[in-house]
Amino acid sequence: MKRIFFVAAVMTMLSNVNVNAQFGAGAAQQQNAEPKAPELEYVLRLNVALGQAFTVGDTGKGVRTVIPITGGTFEGPDMKGEVLPGGADYQMRYDDRSEIEAIYCIRTDDGVSIHIRNYGIIKMGGQGGMYFRCAPKFEAPKDSKYAWMNECLFLCQPGFGAGGGITLDVWKVK
Repeated sequence: MKRIFFVAAVMTMLSNVNVNAQFGAGAAQQQNAEPKAPELEYVLRLNVALGQAFTVGDTGKGVRTVIPITGGTFEGPDMKGEVLPGGADYQMRYDDRSEIEAIYCIRTDDGVSIHIRNYGIIKMGGQGGMYFRCAPKFEAPKDSKYAWMNECLFLCQPGFGAGGGITLDVWKVK
């Protein structure tokens, strides 16, 4: 039994050497080429209304703050609707950096509810600069016209909106 396993392992290694000999030069050339950045496709803008933030306190991992999501609207080329109240943005702050996890739902104007879990980073930079980016994950009903959102990666660029809210421009990575 050990001999059969050993023979199989040697055959696998030899076939890998053969593959590397055939494709090694092309793979090396690809590694030296500058990679092409992924394309983005604009999906929607969320205008999110926020409630009064409260701090849980220093948890030993950082300072936990919770910001209630009280409503809002969204619109894009192929969808629009409302941000539902009841979600929240959970932030953990360490020194000059916060990690974000916002959990909330939207409802399209044709009545479909979509769950969103948005992860992000806010990092304060020098001279008043700030890095603020997020990656939302959408969960739409599998039998809806929005089911495609379940299978894609998204990025968003947040900004501060009117009345203390937040604006999130969302793109699909193609």
